[in-house]
Amino acid sequence: MNLKITVAAPFKHTRKTGMRKNELVYYYSLDRKWMSTEQAGILLRRAEEEGLLGQENGVFSPLFDTTSITIPLGFKPTSSIFERNDPLGELIERIAKAQGILETDVVSEMNRTIKERFDGNLLPAAALVLLAKKYNVPFKDKREALNGTVKKG
Repeated sequence: MNLKITVAAPFKHTRKTGMRKNELVYYYSLDRKWMSTEQAGILLRRAEEEGLLGQENGVFSPLFDTTSITIPLGFKPTSSIFERNDPLGELIERIAKAQGILETDVVSEMNRTIKERFDGNLLPAAALVLLAKKYNVPFKDKREALNGTVKKG
């Protein structure tokens, strides 16, 4: 959500539906002093990759409804906006919370499943899906991201 708020902020504050790259970099780095100009460029690329921003003829536009986003008073994005989502880590966390156990215990059970039930011929993503099914933990929203961890290249 931190990334979505950060992406929405310049559009909400300026009441514009589209902005050029230099306007966005100026907003993030010079106006708000949230990040360096290099980090602002990284943020824009990441927002495009995540499907939050679209670009047409050099003009960036949000691909979500910015009116549904509330920017908290004194908001400043954390460094997490530059981190990639880790679907395996998120699924491990969900299973641990659902079972009331430590994440390390989930990883241990995942490793046991891989070694004992599949003779080491199962990828961690698949083992986590099996555990999620076993404990009735929702994972379908992570399916596409988990598939990405399975594919080579």
